[in-house]
Amino acid sequence: MEWFSASGYWLGRLVFQRGLAGLYLVAFLTAALQFRALIGERGMLPVPEFVRRVPFRRSPSLFHRYYSDRFFAVCAWSGCAVAVALLAGADSLLPLWGGMLLWLVPWALYLSIVNVGQTWYAFGWESLLLEVGFLAVFLGNDEVAPPVPVLFLLRWILFRVEFGAGLIKMRGDECWRKLTCLDHHHETQPMPGPLSWFFHRLPKPLHRAEVAANHVTQLVVPFLLFAPRPVATAAASLRIVTQLWLVLSGNFAWLNWITIVLALSAVAFPADPPAVPGPPLWYVVVVLAVSALLLALSHRPVRNMLSRRQVMNRSFDPLHLVNTYGAFGSVSRIRYEVVVEGTADEVPRKESGWREYEFKGKPGDPRRWPRQFAPYHLRLDWMMWFAALSPGYAGPWFGALVERLLEGDRDTLGLLRGSPFPADAPPRYIRARLFRYRYTTWRELRETGACWERTYVREFLPPTRKP
Repeated sequence: MEWFSASGYWLGRLVFQRGLAGLYLVAFLTAALQFRALIGERGMLPVPEFVRRVPFRRSPSLFHRYYSDRFFAVCAWSGCAVAVALLAGADSLLPLWGGMLLWLVPWALYLSIVNVGQTWYAFGWESLLLEVGFLAVFLGNDEVAPPVPVLFLLRWILFRVEFGAGLIKMRGDECWRKLTCLDHHHETQPMPGPLSWFFHRLPKPLHRAEVAANHVTQLVVPFLLFAPRPVATAAASLRIVTQLWLVLSGNFAWLNWITIVLALSAVAFPADPPAVPGPPLWYVVVVLAVSALLLALSHRPVRNMLSRRQVMNRSFDPLHLVNTYGAFGSVSRIRYEVVVEGTADEVPRKESGWREYEFKGKPGDPRRWPRQFAPYHLRLDWMMWFAALSPGYAGPWFGALVERLLEGDRDTLGLLRGSPFPADAPPRYIRARLFRYRYTTWRELRETGACWERTYVREFLPPTRKP
């Protein structure tokens, strides 16, 4: 079945599968290390309360049947173990059907986590990992050549990721049309990286060129992914280069890396394909049936892309099989940060000894330089950025965060870079204040050593103690 198989992409499939397994490992590791404080039995948004409110059909998950922190930990660490096995190539040691079942395990486990993760898992890259992970089940192993329908659908995902992001920018903030968004973006993005300060300080004409190039690579180049091999390979390679540029400029969890992995599946590497027999009939039938289903479901993201009211990062089905993507339809001009502080004083006053909690990734101490965390995802730090944009984003969980800090909860403190209070001697009061942050200039950096300058704006949360 020459029409069904693409033997020239066997090495691209191998690189794609190992890259995806690595991202699964990061995702499960993130879940295992953070879940107790976020969604555990005593978390800020506990899973048991969620599954009591939301039926299984709306959010299918293993945890609807049973939940305990121990069971969640078993699932998360099992996901890590399977991801390591896939990274080592265990799927190629199994028969075709066995390799498919092995790829199905991390998808089902991670779907169960995302569907009870609530606001902590409401990011586009969660659905993207699930959509790509589902297709990986049907990509085959060394027993068969890569199937053309699945390779096409992987390109279709990459197209929607890039073209959707390009459309949301052109329809959104006027700074994208004026080519001025990068005058602000590197300073106001959710979690800057170690090089973001330098990206912000690039000459403005270069920023204009970056935005213009972004429009070309997101609105024109994606169509070339469906061209014949040399053109498609060049288009995919260009996507990889632009995504690596984004990796250097900020911390976007695994969004950039999974886009790179997707692009690698479209690259025809110069290597002789191994001789493999034709695919079994049952495999052809299964792949064609799944492909037809996913193409039928694609009408919803297509309709969304064509709509003037285009939305970003939405799942259209509870299994996250086909989704819509996009990022930064609007760009903030000013960066605000919520600074959380505690005091041991009996009566809180302005002159009390307020001490600041430091987060791992989000800006805090102006002299502390940002670090590189991506593809690891610091979920609390990201949501603190949203909280600074509007208190409404913090409504469901911020009160619980304050309560856990007042209790000296070790799991919550584990999400932070450092606590000014030991767990066995928590503060009597917690307060939160809103500051405006801006990058220092070259001169200020040389004189002070600080990469940020911050100015007090207003009170975010008045001094609060345990009831």
